[in-house]
Amino acid sequence: MTTLGWDKASVAEAAKELETKDAAAVLRWAAENFHPKLGFASSFGAEDVVVIDLLVKVNPKITIFTLDTGRLHEETYEVMDRIREKYGVSIKSYFPDKAAVEKLEREKGFYSFRESIANRKECCGIRKVEPLTRALAELDAWITGLRREQAVTRGGLPKVEVDTAHQNMVKVNPIADWTTQQVWDTIKKNQIPYNKLHDQNFPSIGCAPCTRAVKPGEDIRAGRWWWELPEQKECGLHVKPKH
Repeated sequence: MTTLGWDKASVAEAAKELETKDAAAVLRWAAENFHPKLGFASSFGAEDVVVIDLLVKVNPKITIFTLDTGRLHEETYEVMDRIREKYGVSIKSYFPDKAAVEKLEREKGFYSFRESIANRKECCGIRKVEPLTRALAELDAWITGLRREQAVTRGGLPKVEVDTAHQNMVKVNPIADWTTQQVWDTIKKNQIPYNKLHDQNFPSIGCAPCTRAVKPGEDIRAGRWWWELPEQKECGLHVKPKH
């Protein structure tokens, strides 16, 4: 069973119904069914600031949280503050375990994640996955800014799903069917603060050492972990466990 009695069949039924609804309707559904134990995990990329703009119009009291890995770009911190100021919202930060980070850096150095996929997943596990697990332990459902168009690993993304990686809680992806053009049209129309790295050809922004600008013609995720193959480019936050 999923949270609050939402089994997989009922979540699938909701996903089917919500597939034809707009993002605001999906967020209203989530708020009605899961608030106050509903949270939005934001990395403050273009998709996420759009979701925040939608979310505060539905219910400004819904929790907005972020994973501060300790290796984010300055521009990311700057947009966080601009969002706080514009919308009057608080942002709940979760940090990696101090002892785990110290052990990793002392034993393997500061760029071990570039040496192998296993090392990269270890770093992501410490800096992102474990803090997310702590954050989600306080919630019954969570919202993301994921879109199908973003990556080969996200093509079949539903608007509502059972998150089998996190205790079968409900996961809500309100802009799953949006295009990149829709995201930027909404940012411009509503004058939403956004990460200035986007203006420097950074369509997808993560930790500073693992993100670069993309070149003309490259995939929008090409700048993330650019030394890996596209099908490997997930940090572990949105990966379903294999059975």
